[in-house]
Amino acid sequence: MEDPQRARSHTVTTTTSSFAENFSTSSSSFAYDREFLRTLPGLLIVAEIVLGLLVWTLIAGTEYFRVPAFGWVMFVAVFYWVLTVFFLIIYITMTYTRIPQVPWTTVGLYFNGSAFILYLSAAVVDASSVSPERDSHNFNSWAASSFFAFLVTICYAGNTYFSFIAWRSRTIQ
Repeated sequence: MEDPQRARSHTVTTTTSSFAENFSTSSSSFAYDREFLRTLPGLLIVAEIVLGLLVWTLIAGTEYFRVPAFGWVMFVAVFYWVLTVFFLIIYITMTYTRIPQVPWTTVGLYFNGSAFILYLSAAVVDASSVSPERDSHNFNSWAASSFFAFLVTICYAGNTYFSFIAWRSRTIQ
């Protein structure tokens, strides 16, 4: 005997959301914005990636675990390096045009502002934690990472300024 509850037919209806419609594309090829890397924000992002890579590799090549403060510097440097590479890919492939639901100017402002503040704190911690030791390799690497951390901080400050200008012009309209 068949269970009366199981005999019923269940219908499933599916609806497409506006997000899914806007996210799907008619072609599978990505756009590529060659001109982005020629703009000042694009150049600053490339500088953030290169200099940020120098910061964390100079520290990672030493015995940084001896000084707990370098853990914070490593966290900030690696975290923002990965996110900056992610944002560079989004900007170059123009993915932001395919996801209009995300307020990209606000996201960029928050990202660059937080990167500026946390990188500034990491650069200060980095500089204050550098001390001469018998092993000059650690000292030289830590001093160089401190210098590059301040350069990355300046780059993020510049991108924060440009993000603020873009955000402000977007909110005024």
